[in-house]
Amino acid sequence: MLKQFKVLAFAALAVFALASCGADADNDVRENARQAVTATTEAVTPTATPATPGQPAAAPAGPTTTMTFAEETFDFGTVDQGEKVSHTYKFTNSGSEPLILSNAKGSCGCTVPQWPREPIAPGATGEIVVEFDSKNKNGKRNQKVTITANTEPAQTVISLTGEVNVPGQ
Repeated sequence: MLKQFKVLAFAALAVFALASCGADADNDVRENARQAVTATTEAVTPTATPATPGQPAAAPAGPTTTMTFAEETFDFGTVDQGEKVSHTYKFTNSGSEPLILSNAKGSCGCTVPQWPREPIAPGATGEIVVEFDSKNKNGKRNQKVTITANTEPAQTVISLTGEVNVPGQ
């Protein structure tokens, strides 16, 4: 990347030098230098912006639909630190287009969702299984999972709530 930056800086310097030469400078030379800078810039600039951490995933393009959950929050009660809690969230494609889930992301690494990768037909049901690992956690918990799909709005949040008890405290 440093080498590409040096090439870009050199090309820009060349264009600046040629532009400041006055009216006598050859227009073809200037145009060639401008094209070199443009080509170098295009080679250095990424064609797609990578996903930014903390930013939501893009929803699939195309027609939107709706999804309805049997429950959006599950209270797991009280568990001892180190226990794993798993819950299955059932949902229905309540719209008229196939439902496509493009992502499901937990609020932290201790909350891991598994979601269907295939389209869910209108009227059909699906399941998202969420596992919460209470290792190194304590107290009241509100673990969220953000689901991105071809819905309006594109993101839906489901959650696990409860309390983690630290034995001996």
